[in-house]
Amino acid sequence: MMEPYRVEYSQDAQDILEKMERKVAKRIIDKLDDAAQNPDHFFERLQGQENCKLRVGDYRVIGLVFHVERAIFVRSMDHRKRVYKRH
Repeated sequence: MMEPYRVEYSQDAQDILEKMERKVAKRIIDKLDDAAQNPDHFFERLQGQENCKLRVGDYRVIGLVFHVERAIFVRSMDHRKRVYKRH
């Protein structure tokens, strides 16, 4: 079995994650751990951008998937109503 992708967080994403409810933050972290096994299955590219989104209930994680480096870079996350206004 292949090694999972490494998950890295921007400072913005870390700050948002720390301010979220613990229950929501845990769901996001668990989903990112699952996505690290096979990011192409979980992440969907945003139209006209290089960013990808990961759906976690009503929340969205915006990031980049680097296949050569086997890394996922989390840029931001927020409720689906607000997340796209940041980008």
